[in-house]
Amino acid sequence: MSSLVQNKEAMEKGKEIEQYTVSINDKYLYRMLKRVIDVIGAGLGIVLLLMIFIIVSIAIKVEDPKGPVFFSQKRVGKNGKTFMMYKFRSMVTNAEEKLEELLKQNETTGAMFKMKEDPRVTRIGKIIRKTSIDELPQLFNVLKGEMSLVGPRPPLPREVEIYTDYDKQRLLVTPGCTGLWQVSGRSNIGFEEMVELDLFYITNRNLQFDIKIILKTFLLLFGSKNAF
Repeated sequence: MSSLVQNKEAMEKGKEIEQYTVSINDKYLYRMLKRVIDVIGAGLGIVLLLMIFIIVSIAIKVEDPKGPVFFSQKRVGKNGKTFMMYKFRSMVTNAEEKLEELLKQNETTGAMFKMKEDPRVTRIGKIIRKTSIDELPQLFNVLKGEMSLVGPRPPLPREVEIYTDYDKQRLLVTPGCTGLWQVSGRSNIGFEEMVELDLFYITNRNLQFDIKIILKTFLLLFGSKNAF
């Protein structure tokens, strides 16, 4: 990963320089085994976490009876193909409408929006976001083949609109529920660093690497201080 980071750091601000093209570990055996692990892992996860699904659903409804339990949002997947990504609703129902007035308070860099004390987040939302429980419905996206257990996070279309060709390389593989970014600092990492981590993963991904990331992700269930 150091070579990737050094490559980026070598860029001079305001000057156009040549950027490298990542190579992808796209071997058939790896892709086949990765898909098998995705289907088995997502299926087992839904069954084993069913009680959490039920408890969270009830909690969301108790706090806001009129709002939906789940939130679906258009995301950009492999090769720019869009799909609807599922999450437990952790914000008020008109969160997207309120985003415009909060953009000036963005606490991260590049084509992402993060705000530690986002006023749109509900009380139960703060808990499930802190523990990453809000992400669990994405297991259904994995079963559908739209996502993998491990991979780059799927961005919003408005984010991709301002991607450079270099940044778009993170869209060369199936996006994941978790990835190197999430286990390396998550919201404390800026957009450029996230791209570097994603490209490093794409170049070096293998089953051992995927399993290592999945195991590290379980630590988030105990409440990562970097999640918001």
